[in-house]
Amino acid sequence: MRRPCPEWGRETGAVRWCFNRGMNNLPFSRRRLLHLAGVPLAAALLSLPAHASSRRALAAMSDGPFYPPRAWRERWPDWDADLTRVEREGAPRSARGEHLGLEATVADTRGRLIDGAEVEIWQCDALAAYHHPRVSAEPDRIDAGFAGFGAGRSTADGRLRFRTIRPVAYPGRTPHIHVKLRHASFGEFTSQLFIEGDPGNARDFLWRQVSAEDQPALAMKLQPAPADSGLRWLVRHLLVVPG
Repeated sequence: MRRPCPEWGRETGAVRWCFNRGMNNLPFSRRRLLHLAGVPLAAALLSLPAHASSRRALAAMSDGPFYPPRAWRERWPDWDADLTRVEREGAPRSARGEHLGLEATVADTRGRLIDGAEVEIWQCDALAAYHHPRVSAEPDRIDAGFAGFGAGRSTADGRLRFRTIRPVAYPGRTPHIHVKLRHASFGEFTSQLFIEGDPGNARDFLWRQVSAEDQPALAMKLQPAPADSGLRWLVRHLLVVPG
């Protein structure tokens, strides 16, 4: 459902760290790990500026060649909204790279917050490799500690949070994170998030195809994270879908 946002661009409600409602389906030890990891992160997010104020919808983009198929993802039962911790062969692993906390708010172009939106993100790892059946999983070519894909669901205030890594460039592309949103009110919508001010943006063919008016809706503003958060970067971003 949707609920009106009392003041566009301002926070509404208390900041709560919760990776997604699907956490209740995870093993207890996994849920507890996520909860404990989030305690300093919730406080850290309070120090961030409010979400960017933009009523322009995200520019629509294709899935690209590395959207992981569901049947392949289901081989790994521990994927959730934390892409930086995985369990393989009974042992926990942590992702390489600069860890990033992404707080997103889903709203439409009329400023209404969207409850229950499914949000998926995927990106390459710190070695510039996507986690996909078409990509070799050799240890020296892929980071086995990175999930590569994450999913969550927005709460009543439109929010959800991911823990991932700062995206890195690979040949032909500037750093970016793919994002797919689903909800009964707007169907399915796919786009990409870029790093504001990254020098590679000007050379990226997809970024250049987006109009100057629409680019701010795709540009993440990274802020340094407090030392005790376990992260290197924090970002709040408004995911605007057609209203």
